[in-house]
Amino acid sequence: MLPVSDENLPAKRRAIVNMTIILLNIIVFLVGISAPYILVPGANSYNDVIESLGLKPANIVAGVALWTLFTSMFLHAGWVHLLGNMLYLYVFGDNIENLMGPVKYLVFYLIAGLGATLFNIFSLLFIPTEALLNTQLTSGMNPWMIPAIGASGAISGVLGVYALTMPFARIRAVTFIGFIPIPLDFPAVVYIGIWFAYQLLLGISTLLTGTLYGVAFWAHIGGFVTGIALFPLFVDKQKLKMYRSWVLYWLYHYY
Repeated sequence: MLPVSDENLPAKRRAIVNMTIILLNIIVFLVGISAPYILVPGANSYNDVIESLGLKPANIVAGVALWTLFTSMFLHAGWVHLLGNMLYLYVFGDNIENLMGPVKYLVFYLIAGLGATLFNIFSLLFIPTEALLNTQLTSGMNPWMIPAIGASGAISGVLGVYALTMPFARIRAVTFIGFIPIPLDFPAVVYIGIWFAYQLLLGISTLLTGTLYGVAFWAHIGGFVTGIALFPLFVDKQKLKMYRSWVLYWLYHYY
């Protein structure tokens, strides 16, 4: 299911930080594929950029290349990866920025991304050794050395706060049967709950089997949990009270 829009409390101001993050991610991707040497001197391809600025769990554990904790949040593997993440951030992020304010939202976003990364690294410790060795033999890939990239960990933190503060906001989404689009409409808590259950299911599968799906599910889980944990520190309680009053009014008049 892809989110298309949400029906929520109208923002009093434009979500400048959220839009800036979206534009920065797009710019980094465009520069990376067209002129990678601008991002990494001497780089000949976008793969070189990912190798240099993507986060390799083994490096973080060893205490090297720590800047990749942040640079990896602004890299994406391709157009589908980029546009999917930016769509989620566009639909959900503006509301959370409105509840936090721009400065707090930026700090929150970065901390949620860090939390996601730490969860992802920690999860690797729980993959059975036999499963990990089997994965390396069959795929030739070592999870500790695969660069992790993408904004989805930080965005998962945004989803966590959204589900907690705006559970009854309506999320309009679309899914496909073949090429036929099917419109859907859910309360936010249902939509995000389904999303989180999917992350948790495949995250547990990763731990039990060592299977690499090409998605850091534990980063999503970690970002979500981090976002919920940070909620009391970052959300403006007065704005939240106003939002909940609006929700009660909206439910009374439309349901």
